[in-house]
Amino acid sequence: MTYQTITVGQQDGITQITLNRPEVMNALNRAMRAELTQALGALPDDTRCVVLTGNGRAFCSGQDLGDATAGLDVERILREEYEPMLAAITGAPVPVIAAVNGIAAGAGANLALAADVVIATESAVFVQAFSKIGLIPDAGGTYIIPRNVGTARAMGMMLFADPVPARQAADWGMIWEAVPDAEFLDRIRGRAAALANGPTRSFLAIRRALAESAANDMPAQLALEAKLQAEMARTADFAEGVAAFMQKRSAKFTGR
Repeated sequence: MTYQTITVGQQDGITQITLNRPEVMNALNRAMRAELTQALGALPDDTRCVVLTGNGRAFCSGQDLGDATAGLDVERILREEYEPMLAAITGAPVPVIAAVNGIAAGAGANLALAADVVIATESAVFVQAFSKIGLIPDAGGTYIIPRNVGTARAMGMMLFADPVPARQAADWGMIWEAVPDAEFLDRIRGRAAALANGPTRSFLAIRRALAESAANDMPAQLALEAKLQAEMARTADFAEGVAAFMQKRSAKFTGR
């Protein structure tokens, strides 16, 4: 399939989706939102991990304010274009890594934070710049960020719109890790390979358990854990994992 605003490549079970509007720092326009949603919904059958990254010096600078649709019907755009895009990430059938190669601002930052794991170069920064133009954070920012870093830090980020360097974001727990720029590509390849060769159904069950934990009390979460664990215990990957452990060898998971 041919896309105009993104590129899609696949190798060894890893599908890489690259935001590809470097001339505007990969700002999100209507076409990019639609294409990203479409690509995530049409992953190759052998995909075991998705890597989402940006081309050029930015991951994504947020909403393209020059887009013809910008400012016309904000609520419709958020409900009909952003929500399906974010749902395609959080509901992807495989783990999603956001490989943040540069600035991630506004909706671009929140697009990255919707992924299962966020890995950034040390030179990357995360910015909630909405208040600079009289708006509030959207694209899930007011949901994800306070749950990751707490209300006080989220409030400061959003009121002052100060850039948060990747190393600080990692220290806060907003992202998984920040790595030296020179090591970034190798780290992404290694992390993606680990997920692509891992027990996919287990990964998705972990995602579900963590997603539902915020709304559950302890008894409800224990019941969910028991249900999911019973499902995992019936998978081929569990049988393989136990056999590999007993035989003192590396497991060869198939995602089933």
